[in-house]
Amino acid sequence: MLAFMIALMAWQQASAPVTRVVIEPGNARISIGDTVRLTARALDADGRTVSGAMVQWFQPGGHFEGSVDSTGLVTGGATGTIVAAAVVRVAGGRPVSATAEVAVLPLPVNRITVEPAVSEMVVGQSLTLHATPFATNDDQRNDPVSWSSDNAAVASVAVSGRVTARAVGKVTILARVGRVERALSVVVGPNTARSIAVEPARARARTGDVLRFSVTGQGSKTALAAKLQPEWSITPGNAQIDADGVFVADLPGTYQVFASFAGRTAEALVEVAPRDIVRPIKVMGRLPINMMATEFWLHPNGKIGYLGSAGLTGVGGDKLYAIDVSDPSHPRITDSVTVDARIINDVMSTEDGKYAVMTREQASNRKNGIVILSLEDPAHPKPIADFTETVSGGVHSTYVYKGYVYLTDDATGSMRVIDIRDPYHPKQVARWETPPPAAGRTLHDIDVKEGLAYLSYWNDGLIVLDVGNGIKGGSPDNPVFVSQLKYDLNALYRQVEAVGGPGFIRGTHTSWRQGKYVFVADEVFPAKATGQGVPGFGRAYGRMQVIDVSDITRPKSVAWYESGDGGTHNIWVAGDTLFLGDYQGGLRVIDVSGELRGDLLRQGRVIGTVTTGDKAGHIPNVAGAWGAVYRNGNIYVPDVNSGLWILQIEPKRQLTP
Repeated sequence: MLAFMIALMAWQQASAPVTRVVIEPGNARISIGDTVRLTARALDADGRTVSGAMVQWFQPGGHFEGSVDSTGLVTGGATGTIVAAAVVRVAGGRPVSATAEVAVLPLPVNRITVEPAVSEMVVGQSLTLHATPFATNDDQRNDPVSWSSDNAAVASVAVSGRVTARAVGKVTILARVGRVERALSVVVGPNTARSIAVEPARARARTGDVLRFSVTGQGSKTALAAKLQPEWSITPGNAQIDADGVFVADLPGTYQVFASFAGRTAEALVEVAPRDIVRPIKVMGRLPINMMATEFWLHPNGKIGYLGSAGLTGVGGDKLYAIDVSDPSHPRITDSVTVDARIINDVMSTEDGKYAVMTREQASNRKNGIVILSLEDPAHPKPIADFTETVSGGVHSTYVYKGYVYLTDDATGSMRVIDIRDPYHPKQVARWETPPPAAGRTLHDIDVKEGLAYLSYWNDGLIVLDVGNGIKGGSPDNPVFVSQLKYDLNALYRQVEAVGGPGFIRGTHTSWRQGKYVFVADEVFPAKATGQGVPGFGRAYGRMQVIDVSDITRPKSVAWYESGDGGTHNIWVAGDTLFLGDYQGGLRVIDVSGELRGDLLRQGRVIGTVTTGDKAGHIPNVAGAWGAVYRNGNIYVPDVNSGLWILQIEPKRQLTP
């Protein structure tokens, strides 16, 4: 009887319904490259463990910061938060789920940069040094920096990093984080400057125009006196000036520019007028489709375009449409290509317009990759070959350049280079990827200009490769690293985490090289969808940064655009005008003429905005501008919710007296 009772109790416990799931350890913290194994316990209403439960693990937020495998093993790949979900089932019972957050911490500090990297000062001069710690993988860290001077009688340094030169001599200024140090050797010389002056003394500009000020000094003609490094300031505060005297104003008005050097001061005056560039944008034509629209590409003949689709809402995603846009007021579908896919995210033709490449994701047979199309008749594209051998996990984006396809491999986060000079027999010739760990490695987009590939590498920022430029001896079959710019995504989008919680989507999404700048846009969504925008994701956020690549080996961020009510996505630049698909913010047309510094939105550089919501759309009256293509006065805007829009910028309206 006792054995029977024990067996009965065990059966009752095993068959008890699961009411709660507990994941352990809770609030785990690991470093990049480390792992932690999570376990899930099924509990009944009395808090007792239910035996015989089956557990399935998955990542509801995607694999951007690391991975969660089928056994609950979590691997950290990039700083941020990995959300792991466990779904527990007992035979005959309903599934119960729970989630856990695993924080991925940065690697240890490896180096410290100090700016300005001063080597000479004069008695009475003061400068504030700024130190930035970086981890071994070049992630920016926010550790407190301690400062010290080995000869305070020559130059002292405050806890803020402000250095004051007090006497002639030599001194070493030290920035320290833990055991990592950065030393600056500084020679302090006599102050021989009797007075200083700012040049130009008066200037005029519009908001957003960049002015460069310099300082000259009168005094002894010693070497040190000639190397004036002043501190700059301005009033009022609606402008900025950097350590090199580069000035830009956000708002119109009169500004005083001050230079201070070793107890001497000088000033200049700047009159700033409004930029005044707003122009109307006219809708020429629209073509709604009954599913989500993605990328649009215009054939070199300017008469036929190609529009991809996505099935994220459960409808479609298997068609690429050919569209006659020769009459912009009446675009019409001429044909379509149907493939096994849920997402056709990208399409691009060869330079001569004879062939095109389209991407595939989420195919039912798990053979994704790319499809090559013949455009012998541009209005009726025909598949002639595909390539899945090494990229069957899916391809999100491609760039076609001089007989090669540079594509993103979803499965490995690597770049693959495919030779399509014989389009009927494509073959892979190269692969490039960031160093381990592989977890969290995500390559989202590629732009190729003049033999340099600009890779938007999500957690790893912007990476530049030589694929034929020659600067590093690279070629299509031998890509060579040139440079990288990483930035702190978590700090930049802290407000998005506040809205939707940890595990939000954010990363370097796309880039476009134009002149001495690379325009880089981030894609950002809260962990929990909020508001209207992209189906399944809600409203988007994001910033577009302007990266100065005058020195391609040292890219630096100099300006930005962030609308506040939109979410940056794809970019197209023509001349001095940038076209931005701002998701729920619609199309934004931005003036990028001249030198760029600071906040482009506050400077009044927005030429115009079109909210691309349409009552006839797949999702009515909600804008979801994906990007833009510009040619011969027409702007072609695919919208995820309302299909294709064709627009034109009108001349500036003149006010009549």
